[in-house]
Amino acid sequence: MNTTTLTRHTSPDFFSRIVDSVASFFEAVGEGRRIAQRYETLSRLSDAALAKRGLTRQDIARVAVSGR
Repeated sequence: MNTTTLTRHTSPDFFSRIVDSVASFFEAVGEGRRIAQRYETLSRLSDAALAKRGLTRQDIARVAVSGR
């Protein structure tokens, strides 16, 4: 193996891009889980409980995503 080739492909920028990509992936997974949890929580409420919050069943997905 040629050392020059290895050095060229393992620059600090390369590793920082990989780390940033992995971090972004896990942040997105976390956000997806939070959205799913909000959706689940809201969908379990009765229509009356949703109305007390000023919501209808049609609002659940929007509110889950927006985090309102």
